[in-house]
Amino acid sequence: MRFVTLVLLALLGLVNVELWFGKGGVPRVMELQSRLADQKTANDTARARNEQLAAEVRDLKEGLEMVEEKARSELGMVKPDEILVQVSAPNK
Repeated sequence: MRFVTLVLLALLGLVNVELWFGKGGVPRVMELQSRLADQKTANDTARARNEQLAAEVRDLKEGLEMVEEKARSELGMVKPDEILVQVSAPNK
């Protein structure tokens, strides 16, 4: 009976050693959690930068359209090879 108890304790010890120091052990899990937190921080930083760049692109696109619209309506400017036709309301 004593021999079986010693064998079971040895097996239990081996399982614990594998748990603490093996491939999927606690130190490895803690390292991976740290790397995951670092990657999430980097992803959040990159996401914020991408949103900022997308906003700048939108502003540039909308800004050019607004400038072109004002130039056409207020200054009567036209693009090359365009013909400007103005229609005025009849006088009463």
